[in-house]
Amino acid sequence: MDAALIAVLGTLLGSVVTHYFQGRATVRSAELARAEQLRQERISSYSAFAGALFDFRRSQNDRWFRSHENPGGREAETARFASYEARIAARQALVRVQLVCDDPRLRQLAEQAFELTNCMHEATDETDRDRRSQRSKEALSRFVETAAPSVR
Repeated sequence: MDAALIAVLGTLLGSVVTHYFQGRATVRSAELARAEQLRQERISSYSAFAGALFDFRRSQNDRWFRSHENPGGREAETARFASYEARIAARQALVRVQLVCDDPRLRQLAEQAFELTNCMHEATDETDRDRRSQRSKEALSRFVETAAPSVR
């Protein structure tokens, strides 16, 4: 009788311990899957933002050149509207970054890169435009360099 009781208690204890460790393993697996999903979403968001900002910077340069070649002309207007579309895409990509990023400094760098790009068309001459374009490019590089370790 004692041996049977010990066997039942041993089996019961083994079941409880197994259940406990399986539960912990399940929670750990779910945490790892969530972390990987967030990492993938960050990679997607950060790279989409960089691409959208690159296109926005290009359209801002084009807008500036077209408006200085032929102010008020059809090509200048077309370039202006194209820059609006690029700005919308960049703003949408910025919002995605803000949603998935939990680093305030990284969000600030993304916003700064966007704002520097947004003001490029206000350059007074080609030297100013070139300086603004370079600052925008450098801000985007700082964002990418700062974001990279969080997605590796």
